[in-house]
Amino acid sequence: MSTRDNLPKADGNEENKIETLETNSENSIQPDQESNSADITSDQEDITPSETENTVSETNEGAEQKNTSEESTPIASEENEGETPQEQETSSKDSEDDGVQNQMDEAVAEHSEDESTQEKHDIEKKDYHAMTKEELIKELRYLVKNEKVQAIKEHVEEIRSEFNEKFNEEVEQKKEEFLADGGDIIDFYYSTPVKKEFNSVYFDYKEKRNAYYQNLKKDLQENLKRRLDLIDELKGLLNVDENINSTYNHFKSIQERWRNAGPIPRDKYNTVWNTYHHHTENFYDFLHLNREFRDLDFKHNLEQKLKIIERATELAQETDVNRAFRELQLLHKMWKEDLGPVGKEYREPIWEKFSALTKQIHENRQKYFKELDKVYEVNLEKKREIIQKIIEVGSDHPNNHSGWQQKIKEIETLREEFFKAGKVPSNVNEQTWSEFKTAVRDFNRNKNAFYKGLKKEQFENLNKKMELIKIAEDNKDSDDFSVTTPLMKKIQADWKKIGHVPRKDSDRIWKRFKDACNSYFDRLHAERNEANKEELVSLEKKQAHIEALKDLELSGDPEADLQTIKENISVWKTLGRVPYKKKNIESEYNKILDELFKQLNLSRKETELIKYENKLSTLSNQTDDRALKNEQNFIRKKIDEVNGEIRQLENNLQFFKNAKDDNPLVKEVQKNIQKHRETLEVWKAKLVKIKQL
Repeated sequence: MSTRDNLPKADGNEENKIETLETNSENSIQPDQESNSADITSDQEDITPSETENTVSETNEGAEQKNTSEESTPIASEENEGETPQEQETSSKDSEDDGVQNQMDEAVAEHSEDESTQEKHDIEKKDYHAMTKEELIKELRYLVKNEKVQAIKEHVEEIRSEFNEKFNEEVEQKKEEFLADGGDIIDFYYSTPVKKEFNSVYFDYKEKRNAYYQNLKKDLQENLKRRLDLIDELKGLLNVDENINSTYNHFKSIQERWRNAGPIPRDKYNTVWNTYHHHTENFYDFLHLNREFRDLDFKHNLEQKLKIIERATELAQETDVNRAFRELQLLHKMWKEDLGPVGKEYREPIWEKFSALTKQIHENRQKYFKELDKVYEVNLEKKREIIQKIIEVGSDHPNNHSGWQQKIKEIETLREEFFKAGKVPSNVNEQTWSEFKTAVRDFNRNKNAFYKGLKKEQFENLNKKMELIKIAEDNKDSDDFSVTTPLMKKIQADWKKIGHVPRKDSDRIWKRFKDACNSYFDRLHAERNEANKEELVSLEKKQAHIEALKDLELSGDPEADLQTIKENISVWKTLGRVPYKKKNIESEYNKILDELFKQLNLSRKETELIKYENKLSTLSNQTDDRALKNEQNFIRKKIDEVNGEIRQLENNLQFFKNAKDDNPLVKEVQKNIQKHRETLEVWKAKLVKIKQL
């Protein structure tokens, strides 16, 4: 059983862990090793060959992690020819482990150069693909203003890419429209306030970023010099002529200053750290003269590294694999930067345990990205379906403006669905975007071809609208409102029916037409407002007349009283028109007249005709005869309706032909027939009177 197999589990009890390690180590150390177990050789404790290699940066961690299995797969070569399957499997496993560790080393180097890179993972990455250009600008401005510039690089580049794709698509569409309108490609230029706003915000980001990295570069070089000086100072400890206690304290001082020396360039990171650890090992070799100091350090470092293994064990069970990976980087950084060596007998087992946990966390992350790829594949299918729908919509070419407008709305809806469908696998992203742009571009070309054919019709429409403008301008100062108002309303209706004119003329001619029409109707409304004042005066007079009529007492002489009522009606006719909303005053007046007529015992026909003379007088005073014609048509319609009612009632009597005349139902029908005949006589008499005008 190996020492690695007997490594104590992380249970929080460092004393038990160390005792177990010591027991396991004693059982596994050979006799010739025991004699030298107290000596510390110059072998590096936890700097394995895999740790010193430069690898891929964590900035592209997503794509790199997904391809780890491919990168680490051994390729048949001369080096593994002749190997047994077991040997090849071991070689493949070692290569894979090295690949995982190399990635971790590079991630630690990057993080050590700029510790704020870790903060980028705490900034939410939104679905930039689904955002509009305006929303992208808003998000970019927020990031530049509120977040550290070194932590938003990936966010900014994704936003910039999405914005440029959307804007370039718009440019292509505008270019096709420009060429379709007869423009020369040399003269084409297109920009928008939105594009200028984006450029301005992005420029602010670049300035802020450049200033930061200039300062960072200077600091990194200064820190590098400081660390190299500390290494030289560490090397010199072996030649210092002083007591061991003073030398050990000097060593501790160097360690403390080293921990606080700050980040250095990542390309120097592994070399500098390996050199530092090498001379640290040499110093511990030197300390074999005083084993107490050395063993205290070894014990402390072992306790801390076991705590790191305990945390790595927990991270291997973490469901948030990205969070686990980021924290794993910190653990590696602590292992490498903050802690020194442990006893030689423990170095290999604890490093193997930590490496195995590192690999497991990487495997969890790879599995997560594979699942994510499945989601991207579903999104890809959605986008392909949307592209196919765009092609189908674009294959139908309407022959009128409204049809194309409907198609444009459908395409716009599909475009929004495409952008909201989510991300697709990176290896087909460009192809999918190209297919989408091609489908939309084909539709736009057909649309533009149709509208190009409409140019001739638009020029004809322009001439028609210019004629209407001339009519409007010629009549805008007319005072003949009764004639001009219908004319102005007609040309407004005609304007709406004519259709589109060339875009460059649209606003100009509409302004001329609108100004002419507004000028006329403003005058008309002013005139009507003046007339309304007169109507309000008439209303007051009629209200006073009604109050006086309510107090009228008849003499009892029918002829004298009838003459009094007629004179009252004549006065009413002279009081003028009232506002339209108050026209119910006529009904109020007629009700009072009805009460007076009842006192005279006049027939219904006589009463209605006397009141009707009042209405005829009003109709005859109007400037045109349309009101009279409408009244005649109305009376004829009422005569037809009453005749129809009488015929229906007479038909109903056929159902009662065997019933007696005193039957209640029969009597009711006969009563209704008589009532309708009286009404018919009134309408006929009204028709005679209106014809006499």
